[in-house]
Amino acid sequence: MLIALVLATTLPATVAAGGPPRPGAKLRAIRAVQVIGGQKRPAAFTLDGDGRIWFGERLTGEIQILDPPARNGRPFFTIPQVVGTRQTTQGLLGIALDPGYPSRPYVYAYVTRELGGTLFNQIVRLTDRNGRGSHLRVIFSTRGAPTNQGGRILFGPDHLLYVMIGEGHHPEESQDPDSTNGKILRMTRNGRIPDGNPGHDSFVYASGLRNSYGFQFDPVTRNLWETDNGPACNDELNLISAGHNYGWGPRAGCDTPPPPPRNTNRDGKHPVLPKWFYTPTIAPTGVTFCDRCGLGEDRDGDLFFGSFNTGTIHEVTFGANREGVARDVIAYQHSQPVLSLETGPKGAIYFSDSEGIYRLKVG
Repeated sequence: MLIALVLATTLPATVAAGGPPRPGAKLRAIRAVQVIGGQKRPAAFTLDGDGRIWFGERLTGEIQILDPPARNGRPFFTIPQVVGTRQTTQGLLGIALDPGYPSRPYVYAYVTRELGGTLFNQIVRLTDRNGRGSHLRVIFSTRGAPTNQGGRILFGPDHLLYVMIGEGHHPEESQDPDSTNGKILRMTRNGRIPDGNPGHDSFVYASGLRNSYGFQFDPVTRNLWETDNGPACNDELNLISAGHNYGWGPRAGCDTPPPPPRNTNRDGKHPVLPKWFYTPTIAPTGVTFCDRCGLGEDRDGDLFFGSFNTGTIHEVTFGANREGVARDVIAYQHSQPVLSLETGPKGAIYFSDSEGIYRLKVG
């Protein structure tokens, strides 16, 4: 996927409040068990109700299905004309199953494609026919860029599709209401504008964002939490609300004054500050929640997210109303950059790196 090919650092993170992250003080240590290896950057994956893992290889555009305890995936579909290299953030970046799957046998993917010599970021929909993909249909398309693609897609509790489009290294587009870049979008299964979006005849759900690879709904409150990548400072953990502006734009930068995090959150109307931020940058990636995840009752309800720069998985505990961060600890240290995080149908937390997919366990 990723980001920090340019901004990579091994420095420890510092945070907005509460001091720097520290090794987790929980009673039971976490380890990772590999589920599948030998893959080519599985930057996006999801699980169905039977526990099968659907994953996409970022650079090849190939979607595979893994049925544990098997160790090898089987091909589902290869999306044509997908572009991406190790030095860019292009490629197959997001994958989601229809909320009604398998009765509604649709598989969605966010991809960067080169068509007629032009780059596009697209949402495509495939139909599952007896375990093979068919009938590729483009339901959303916008002009692409070499970097800052975003790429996370996820169906929400409302059964609408939420999509993160990065600003493509054009900060002004994050504040442009006529651009879908630098925004979280909300659309129907068919790629149409749903009723109830903040702006009439607009896909935009939230604006003023830079480049995100992770967001997830809190299973307790249904609040939407998102990780956003800053420039050389101020990676963010945001609580996303419909119609709000999160302040990234052409005036943003790491110089002070104003003090952080306002220096990267000062454009547009009523910019909302992050709930937590990180300088030096850690390049946050996928987000998920512990919902009876098998890592100990004291972790239930906590948010987990990955880091590309440091290979860490952070564990965030909320305050009483679950709208603020009480603490952030490093729950697990991986040997490679962490890409996506997802929760399986029985609550287990999975994550991917550049070569495989893993499950978190205790002991």
